[in-house]
Amino acid sequence: MSAALDDQVRVYWMTGCTSCLRTKEFLARRRVPFLSRNVLVDDGAYAELERFGLRQVPIVTRGEAWANGQVLRDVADLVGIDLGAPQILPVAELRRRQDAILAGAARFIAQLPEATLATQLPDRPRSHADLAYHIVNIVDAFLEHEAGIPLTYEAYFRLPPSADRAALLTYAEDVRARLKAWFDGPGRTRDWTSTAEVYYGAQSLHEFLERTTWHSGQHTRQLMWVLEGMGIEPDGKLDDALWAGLPMPEEVWG
Repeated sequence: MSAALDDQVRVYWMTGCTSCLRTKEFLARRRVPFLSRNVLVDDGAYAELERFGLRQVPIVTRGEAWANGQVLRDVADLVGIDLGAPQILPVAELRRRQDAILAGAARFIAQLPEATLATQLPDRPRSHADLAYHIVNIVDAFLEHEAGIPLTYEAYFRLPPSADRAALLTYAEDVRARLKAWFDGPGRTRDWTSTAEVYYGAQSLHEFLERTTWHSGQHTRQLMWVLEGMGIEPDGKLDDALWAGLPMPEEVWG
């Protein structure tokens, strides 16, 4: 690999990945030129990441340095951007929004035609059922963390054990109930400044909750987009007010 090419900012990403889209938008808004490497279509992209011992996305590289796109302040440091003081919604507000997202996701899952659950999303090996499951599993992974299980990259790539609509709804209702029970129990005295055990870098528990909220929210936006693409009006469509103040991508898919 040439030194000149090494000095370029590169973004390794995949279609439909919420943090990947957010990373690309973050750099584009700040007019930072970058070489785009979609690992789903570029056979050499993962091979380039091997020198860093990585096989995950989003990753931003510059020379011999890299940053995980899950943490925008690390990306900012890599490319020389001053982000200023971080802004984050209060825990109580994140809890309210997370509950609204799970409730909305359940309504939208109920609207998915059973015959379309195996349909693949555009340019991504993920079905409608996989997307629905992923939304809920993101929150379940947060609860697992609070049960002593560190978050791994692989945790976000689990597939539904049963891809029928009833099973997906049962899972969504169960996770929503368990999240409420956690907040009403151990979560009441949780130290939100403590360090979260997550795969993508230094994060407080408060930051992990924020990421859980916007991550599941962005995929719920995608689920509404899927319904609308089939000519189905989402039941109780979630509006932009729910996303205000969350560090989400602007676009729904990409």
